[in-house]
Amino acid sequence: NGQSLPISRKLQLSENNRTLILFNVTKDTAGPYECEMKNPGSSSRSDPVTLNLISELPKPYITSNNFNPMENKNVVALTCEPRTQGYTYLWRVDGQSLPVSPRLKQPGKNRILILANVTRNDTGPYECEIRDRVGSICSDPVTLDVLYGPHVPRIFSPLTYYHSGRTLYLSCFADSNPPAEYCWTIDGKFLQSGQELSIPRITTEHSGLYGCSARNSATGRERSTFKRIKVFETGYPRVTYAGPNTWPQEILPL
Repeated sequence: NGQSLPISRKLQLSENNRTLILFNVTKDTAGPYECEMKNPGSSSRSDPVTLNLISELPKPYITSNNFNPMENKNVVALTCEPRTQGYTYLWRVDGQSLPVSPRLKQPGKNRILILANVTRNDTGPYECEIRDRVGSICSDPVTLDVLYGPHVPRIFSPLTYYHSGRTLYLSCFADSNPPAEYCWTIDGKFLQSGQELSIPRITTEHSGLYGCSARNSATGRERSTFKRIKVFETGYPRVTYAGPNTWPQEILPL
């Protein structure tokens, strides 16, 4: 500004005064600046130079119309905020550039990412990056909690045939998000809730068709499966001798 420099912590000169160092530049220290060369007989001054200050990039963040979409039902729109002029927007998923897919759309200047018919493979994490001609900055990652299921449950049992007096143990599982809620029936009558069923000291009256129902409260869906269990009196099935050079056989009462 035509004045001698007020040397401070923000403005410092090198030992020979040829280099001027500016720290934490603000609009108050943007200039204009001139340098002057002198010798005993003359002096010469440069043309003025003003620093073109560029605002610091704001840290972006991601908003969405739905962070908990239902699989194969909802369309999700992720938006990179804030909306500003002069920035370039880029998206990443799992730390990689977006794959080419007809389900992924980026209208306009890529500020919005649209995911059609979301599946459980679209959970992310997602990041957006804004760039200008000087630098770039990335958002914190966000993930989608995709709701699905339950699939048809499966009943696990170490046995199909039991002796009376033993403990009947069954477990049930159905792939679901959030995890499914389970209940058990025998011949259509409610037994109990829970993923596992354990009945000690069973009798022949515990023979029947056992059902496991899995329900997802978020999707409102429910699926069931069944397994027939047969309980025999103690001593059955029995092993009988079938003759030499033969394997023993189990004789099961019908």
